[in-house]
Amino acid sequence: MFNKVLIANRGEIAVRIIRACREVGLQTVAVFSEADRQALHVRYADEAYLIGPPLARESYLRVDKIIEVAKRAGADAVHPGYGFLAEREDFAQACLDEGITFIGPRPDAIAKMGDKMVARKTVAAVGVPVVPGTMDADGLTDEDLLRLAPGVGFPLLIKATAGGGGKGMRAVRNLEEMPALLQSARREAEASFGDGNVYLERMIENARHIEFQILADTQGNTIHLGERECSIQRRHQKLLEEAPSPFIYHNEEFRQQMGAVAVKAAQAVNYSNAGTIEFIVDKDGNYYFLEMNTRLQVEHPITEMVTGIDIVKEQIRIARGRQLRYAQEDIKMNGWAMECRVNAEDAYNNFLPSTGKINLSLVPTGPGVRVDTGVFPGFEISPYYDPMISKLVVWGETRAQAILRMRRALEEYLILGVKTNIPFHLHLLNQHRFMAGQFDTKFVEERFSMEDAEEGKVDHPEIAAILAALVSHEQTQAAAQIVQRNERDTSNWKWVGRWERMHR
Repeated sequence: MFNKVLIANRGEIAVRIIRACREVGLQTVAVFSEADRQALHVRYADEAYLIGPPLARESYLRVDKIIEVAKRAGADAVHPGYGFLAEREDFAQACLDEGITFIGPRPDAIAKMGDKMVARKTVAAVGVPVVPGTMDADGLTDEDLLRLAPGVGFPLLIKATAGGGGKGMRAVRNLEEMPALLQSARREAEASFGDGNVYLERMIENARHIEFQILADTQGNTIHLGERECSIQRRHQKLLEEAPSPFIYHNEEFRQQMGAVAVKAAQAVNYSNAGTIEFIVDKDGNYYFLEMNTRLQVEHPITEMVTGIDIVKEQIRIARGRQLRYAQEDIKMNGWAMECRVNAEDAYNNFLPSTGKINLSLVPTGPGVRVDTGVFPGFEISPYYDPMISKLVVWGETRAQAILRMRRALEEYLILGVKTNIPFHLHLLNQHRFMAGQFDTKFVEERFSMEDAEEGKVDHPEIAAILAALVSHEQTQAAAQIVQRNERDTSNWKWVGRWERMHR
């Protein structure tokens, strides 16, 4: 049992975890870098501690500093959120060594699923289908991989054994271009994860990226909460997610089959807490294990919207040693949910990051709309961290209603001071192939362009400048107005009341 939780993260996910802790009566401790002194998670937490300079490797990635703060604040549990230290087994072990509860899986499960080669071998041993490829990476030279490549088959992917997010990944169409791509992939993997090992995996073309949310307690009970469609990606980074998947929606038998395989994959490492099993699914419905994320996912809110289950609260319950409140037959998916990741980037300029101060933020509201954010007017979007501003989530009774509601919410969402990818999301939602659910992981990169949206874009900087000046002048005039006291000692309404009483 624990009573105070340190959130080893920042931004919207730190705020999300703080809110869940408040609802279950737990005290919270925030950590922050010098760049995040005014951040929302710092203001929301019961206590907050500075842990270092803006660079993540000197603050949010410092295991020693976070453990030191936890001990100083008397925090008896740590929630890692996602990113930073969330999938580092050494961090989870350091917490346990200090008698601090880690709200997540055991270190050995993180280690097994964190190394993609170990994960492939582990799940394949229990009958989970994996994408054809090499089953070893340690000690394999470039010459070895070149020799094995024809057996894997082209096109194929070179993938880093450590990490994710597309780092250390290269697509290879033929043997001639492979040597240069191998060296490039190894360099990027070494720079990103400190591990240059790579392996080969056949590229599944026209594939969809579908994942299953897992919950498992420490008593051996494991369930899934249905699937999420995550095929709308750019450079292997997810942009829009939805639940359920339009590919699986009308096939409950297929959902339960994939879900059972996901549960089996989690049980292969004696998993506990929340996690996600990711699959690649080809156009014929063949599915293959891709990887397991041993943490909370960015897109977890859409599963919460369609199941009614608060996943963060369930993480806390499981970490406290409690048994799952749900059996598999209790899980029902109701309606449709979508999530757009609103990032500070220029959708019309190759999605270049946009930094600066947010001058205005008008968040959409209304039925079925949820916004998870960690920013506010006056907040500075810095170059040090992920450019995510918020997660805009909507729910509808049907997919069509969810799309219409998301359009409405995006049109209402107003952010001034930095450029955002809201125009991208609006343009995407108007694509006929997207509306029909006919897309795959290459849809954004190969069959989508912002040039069409730019043709209808009207740019009048002079008019915008004039309007801004008028608004500023009006606000200044309003602030300068001085309202003098009435000559009488009270209001005219009271004087009228007195006059009426005197003449009754």
